[in-house]
Amino acid sequence: MANENVSVVFKLYCLTVMTLVAATYTVALRYTRTISSGDLYFSTTAVCITEVIKLVLSLGMLAKETGSLVKLKSSIEEHIIFSPKELLKLSVPSIVYAVQNNMAFVALSNLDAAVYQVTYQLKIPCTALCTVLMLNRSLSRLQWFSVFMLCGGVTLVQWKPGEATKVQIEQNPFMGFVAIAVAVLCSGFAGVYFEKVLKSSDTSLWVRNIQMYLSGIVVTLIGVYMTDGEKVLEKGFFFGYTPWVCFVVFLSSVGGLYTSVVVKYTDNIMKGFSAAAAIVLSTIASVLLFGLQITFAFATGALLVCISIYLYGLPKQDTSRVSRTDAGAESKQKLISV
Repeated sequence: MANENVSVVFKLYCLTVMTLVAATYTVALRYTRTISSGDLYFSTTAVCITEVIKLVLSLGMLAKETGSLVKLKSSIEEHIIFSPKELLKLSVPSIVYAVQNNMAFVALSNLDAAVYQVTYQLKIPCTALCTVLMLNRSLSRLQWFSVFMLCGGVTLVQWKPGEATKVQIEQNPFMGFVAIAVAVLCSGFAGVYFEKVLKSSDTSLWVRNIQMYLSGIVVTLIGVYMTDGEKVLEKGFFFGYTPWVCFVVFLSSVGGLYTSVVVKYTDNIMKGFSAAAAIVLSTIASVLLFGLQITFAFATGALLVCISIYLYGLPKQDTSRVSRTDAGAESKQKLISV
């Protein structure tokens, strides 16, 4: 019994952390891009620093997993230094994730955090489609129904999104929606691709992460040079950085790694509750910080999205077991009648 209580407490802890990370990240990023005082920082540098921090943390986790510096060195030599093909293979999701992370900054510069949080749940149908096409899995009728319900909810939210009265900068909602659409496509493809790579061999998760983040650092540095190269040379790599910006980078790096670790201790229903709770928290924060005016269309759409997330995470019914039970009952009925 004690074990069950500990297990429940730990799952609730995981659920709480995932929810707070998801909600706080979007709200804090929105704050730094819209109403935070001071010079605006370069978002491309923030994405690059995030990749560096993830690489350092993954190296630390691999050192803990191997147990000694000698084993850590041999693992790095085997899987990274002398495995250029594997690095090339993991460069695909690293490029896609780099695009996704940059699109998040564009989206939250033009859309409210609550609208972003709801719309970003389109990653569920996108991931589902990639799973069907790339991993040859199937979805139940209830899951397909929840996917269409989610799309309907997002349509309502985007149809007439609430206005943020405390945000004075010029925004482009259409550009924000396009940025989310690109981020959603990237999230679905990269997530399924990475899962396929992980399941194709017994290589450690942390080794795969290191391979991906090494490529990610190169890709994001190229992005810094191409997008903000002259400005970075003139004003500095860390121009405009404040404690809030550092907090956003921290949430993006540590939060992403933490979620990937604890996700194995939670089921789809708990992840659904986490996403729904993050939507609610982001909405409350947007009302308080940004003066978001909630419309009926937004409230209805957000509710539909929350319900669809819950339905999508419900376990599939074991029809084979049901059919066997029915067959057994039928044979037993025949024996009774005889």
